Amino acid sequence: MLTNILRPVLNRSFKPFEFVKCDDNNDLSYVDLNNKDNLGLYIHIPFCKSICSFCPYNKELYDENKAFEYKEALLKEIKLANLRYKKQDITSLYFGGGTPALLLEYLEEIIDTVKENFNIKGSLAIELHPSNINLDLLNKLKALGFNMISVGIQSFNKNCLESLGRKENNDAEKIKLIKEVGFETIDVDLIFGIPEQSIEQLKEDVVLAFELGATQISTYPFIDFSYANNKRKPLSSNDKKKMLFELVNLSKEIGLDRTSVWTFAKPNTEKYSSITRENFIGLGPGAASLFDNQFRLNTFSVNEYINAINNNEFACALVLNFTKFSRKSYWLFWNVYNMNLKKDPYEKMFSSDISEDYRLELGIAKVMGLLKEDETGYKVTTKGSYYFHAVEQIYTLQYIDKTWSIARNNPWPNKIELY
Repeated sequence: MLTNILRPVLNRSFKPFEFVKCDDNNDLSYVDLNNKDNLGLYIHIPFCKSICSFCPYNKELYDENKAFEYKEALLKEIKLANLRYKKQDITSLYFGGGTPALLLEYLEEIIDTVKENFNIKGSLAIELHPSNINLDLLNKLKALGFNMISVGIQSFNKNCLESLGRKENNDAEKIKLIKEVGFETIDVDLIFGIPEQSIEQLKEDVVLAFELGATQISTYPFIDFSYANNKRKPLSSNDKKKMLFELVNLSKEIGLDRTSVWTFAKPNTEKYSSITRENFIGLGPGAASLFDNQFRLNTFSVNEYINAINNNEFACALVLNFTKFSRKSYWLFWNVYNMNLKKDPYEKMFSSDISEDYRLELGIAKVMGLLKEDETGYKVTTKGSYYFHAVEQIYTLQYIDKTWSIARNNPWPNKIELY
């Protein structure tokens, strides 16, 4: 209901968001990205040793032969991307999954191929599953140039892990080991609202993460995706809101900066994020790409991805063509998530004034106490962050769940409409 109201208001249109079948996969001609100064590169590694029931992301069980075939296709996609986008400057290279460490033996070759086809100007980041972490792995990642590590701990509490279908694996020692090896940014992913989780258990997780060496925590509400295999019911929306309230209070008590609605970091440390770039190129099955005029989504099928790339074609399955205001609303959504709507970046990107484009909406938000205006733009208040927390979960279930569910079952959908 809420997204049904917000979508036409912010987009200035009653039409649904519409993903259509991508029709330019065999077009390798150059596409001008207008020399973007904040262009990320995301590489998806779609393999896991075991499948976590709660995880919504695109993955399949690891197979050595399939992993090799995938690596070969990925190298080709990197080269195809260079034909289309030329040697763009990349402000960050991010490996996600899945479990990227399962392709450790291929990472150097992948990174070298990226460097041959793009100019990496920023950080190298990678997601790790705690069960894969050891000194040898970390030393190899350090030697390859990675300076940001994100670890999917989810919780240090044994009972909470059991609710997620995960086993405790001396995870605390793994965080200490990452710190000892000397990575600049250590992000610990934690879930709140886990079935039967208490507020005290969550607070203990947060405090322990920073005691062990985390520079940032990313806390995500437990969301029961329709295709997940969760054995227990999630906590209520009200309980999750209370937990977020306690997280905010705790972060103030222990001197953390709130860097987004769900992330908290030590002061003066570099932020770790994979999704809040203004533009990014996504490679691999299920990877998304965001540009000024389009949002593109690769096929979720590893086999179909490999086949497409081996036919010298891109593997994009769906594309959403932005209208002027739908692109602006996308910008608004993720900048509200970052707790800050800055006027100058908005004007630079859209050649218009955010205060004029959304005069009514921003005015209502200020009156409701959701935003505060200053000379740089608008800052999301604590009250506003709770509203976004509620909206984001609805958005996830109504938009992301539907899109990913269809893409998981049909590698090449014709159309997806999101109301």
